[in-house]
Amino acid sequence: MHVYRNAVIALAAACPAIAQAQSTQELKAELDALKAHVHKLEAMIEKSEQAKSNDPDTPAEVARLRVKSDAADDAMETSGLKGLKISGYIDPTYIGNRNASTSSFVFLNNNSSVNGSGESFGYDNTYFGSAMLTVDKELDGGTRLKISLMPSKSTAAGYNFGNLVHEASVSIPLGDLSTRLLVGQIPDWSGYEAIASTQNKLITHNLLFDFSAANFYTGAGLQFVRGKFDSKIMAGNMNSARIDHAREKTPGLFYRVDYARSEFSGLGLSGIHSGFDDDSAFGRLDLLEVDGFHTRGDFNFQGQLSYGRQQATATNRYNVARQRWYGLSSLMSYKVMPRLEAIARLDYIHNSRGGGGVFGATLGSGCKDLGGQEANCPDGRNGFGAGMTWSGDDWVVFDPTRGANRAALSLGTQYLLMPGVSVKGEYRYDRANSRVFKTSSDQYRRDNHVIGVSTVVSF
Repeated sequence: MHVYRNAVIALAAACPAIAQAQSTQELKAELDALKAHVHKLEAMIEKSEQAKSNDPDTPAEVARLRVKSDAADDAMETSGLKGLKISGYIDPTYIGNRNASTSSFVFLNNNSSVNGSGESFGYDNTYFGSAMLTVDKELDGGTRLKISLMPSKSTAAGYNFGNLVHEASVSIPLGDLSTRLLVGQIPDWSGYEAIASTQNKLITHNLLFDFSAANFYTGAGLQFVRGKFDSKIMAGNMNSARIDHAREKTPGLFYRVDYARSEFSGLGLSGIHSGFDDDSAFGRLDLLEVDGFHTRGDFNFQGQLSYGRQQATATNRYNVARQRWYGLSSLMSYKVMPRLEAIARLDYIHNSRGGGGVFGATLGSGCKDLGGQEANCPDGRNGFGAGMTWSGDDWVVFDPTRGANRAALSLGTQYLLMPGVSVKGEYRYDRANSRVFKTSSDQYRRDNHVIGVSTVVSF
């Protein structure tokens, strides 16, 4: 406290020449001034020390906060909340379809005939209008568990009727976090689009997603992350929780490789080589696709090329022993303003061989060709198969050996209303080079129009 006072006295003692040159009165005045300055400095030091004593970052306070933090961590770990993340969304949707003469809100309905509901899969009735709840849990050591529930429209709902499990998977590190064992039910990973509405810019999906891809895989595999490459490979069942029909063995091989060229662009390759259970028969399916994306500023581009071939069975009704098709899809979007995005997507599937038909389409029976012979009816809802013509009395198949090629153009917007809430609008035009679209009045057309509005709320 008296360091400054002592310094002053020492300075005076060390400088006798100066002291002798000054009068006693002058020296006393200078000492009084120095004393006042010392008192001022002492007051400042006392104020600083008092502030330090009230500071919460004192050792005692820091120790108390550390104890509270450790107790909170222990409570989270004991209750199972450590490493836990819960997320989800709902997307009530409105869809209007010209050919079907329908105009309805779509939410939590089925996209297959579950329990005799009479509903069916179509590009205007896929995975939108749904709700999903996802639980992610990371254990000590890096093991990750993921369970997603999706009523009515989960990946498994159309094959294991009533099943609301969309995904139930485990990722276990093997030695290090860059090599993992994958086990469980995993949604199909092909293409640039995903099932969840929160991961898609438009309401509907592209033609390749709906008609040239699987729904899910059940099995085990490995994941390797090496530099810019992320590779996954699995062996198991395609679109089936279990194959238990006698003499039917349908193991499949599923793989995907992603290459991150940069923060703004990447490429992907995926394939499916599997048997499939087609109710009364066993067949083989091969699907191969490459996709990529490029994002820069407000501009985004995504694209995909696909090839598929499928063995004919009594259920899929192909006219050739092995049906083949190929197609492409491209999507472009631009942010007109920070919250508003304009989107355009163009799809095409070449499907003329052998009367047409793709993996996701359903050809029907009961039609005749121009010669009066039995022929496959086209998938009138989705626009695949051989084209129809008016004979004067009825609609008949024009050429059972030639299928229709398909295209679709979608134009839409996406507006971020507030964090976690977005509104989508879409106009979609589908067209084929033959009359394969069936109307509500049992007529056949070459095209169809669909409009939709959706509100996506996520957390």
